[in-house]
Amino acid sequence: MERTAHAYWLRSPGAGEIQPVPLPAVGPGEVGIRTLYSAVSRGTEALVFGGRVPPSQHKAMRAPFQDGEFPGPVKYGYLNVGVVEEGEPELRGRPVFCLYPHQTRYVVPTSAVTPVPDGVPPERAVLAGTLETAVNAAWDAAPLVGDRIAVVGAGMVGCAVAGVLATLPGARVQLIDIDPSRALIADTLGVAFANPPDAHGDCDVVFHASGTSAGLRRSLELLAADGNVIELSWYGDREVTLPLGEAFHSRRLTIRGSQVGMLPQAQRGRRSFADRMALALQLLADPAFDALITGESAFDDLPAIMPRLTDGTLPALCHRIRYP
Repeated sequence: MERTAHAYWLRSPGAGEIQPVPLPAVGPGEVGIRTLYSAVSRGTEALVFGGRVPPSQHKAMRAPFQDGEFPGPVKYGYLNVGVVEEGEPELRGRPVFCLYPHQTRYVVPTSAVTPVPDGVPPERAVLAGTLETAVNAAWDAAPLVGDRIAVVGAGMVGCAVAGVLATLPGARVQLIDIDPSRALIADTLGVAFANPPDAHGDCDVVFHASGTSAGLRRSLELLAADGNVIELSWYGDREVTLPLGEAFHSRRLTIRGSQVGMLPQAQRGRRSFADRMALALQLLADPAFDALITGESAFDDLPAIMPRLTDGTLPALCHRIRYP
């Protein structure tokens, strides 16, 4: 295994570059990995790229193998699939998923990787971190058979949630977005689609993932009495305004934050982070999730691609990065 790798670094807000980084030797309990694919988690990485992580959240927002500090220089990212080249004999040659930044090769503890199951292509497995977020949100909501469910915001996370819940028996699952082109993705995932004004109301649970105040307000409007909004958006340094003086109290509505950094309380004694990741990868056997990958670029193009993903001139849900 080569002892020098190359990594994408955010040098300062709005400016990234690829730099050489030394690789340590692979020690006991570690594996050396050559990256096949990574992916840009557009919502979160756009906030990082723009230097919009509030100081109060610098610790909470650290990626598992982040180097540097916000706002930069920082090496950030957490959707990586590679092949094991050194380390545990039973893993050598196996594709694995790891919460690692955009880097050509790396060394991590064996416990940090999850083997990609047979039947899940490595190029689809880059979605595992997003599916893990969706699984965590579903555990937070604990939807029931026959529930009326809305997902507001058909971005990468919202589509993943809709895909996870699409096969819930008897459930009415509707994906809601202002972009009518997302209807095709909803159809691929096997759920209904609506523009916000036309969405079905009287929902038992609404997952909010639009990242906007308007989306969160609409989520509350769609709830039945005693319904729950599972809040998946992360707003960075933006303020959110809500009409909590209207029917919020009389209808006994709830807004519950869901964040993948912790397991839901009901699951903490029964499931581990490894269990959750393994389940996410298992769910990716469904080829419908390929609809979430809307573009691909070479690793060397990342410095030019990131500004376009951030400002929206390159539209994307999940943008995949391929490595030489």
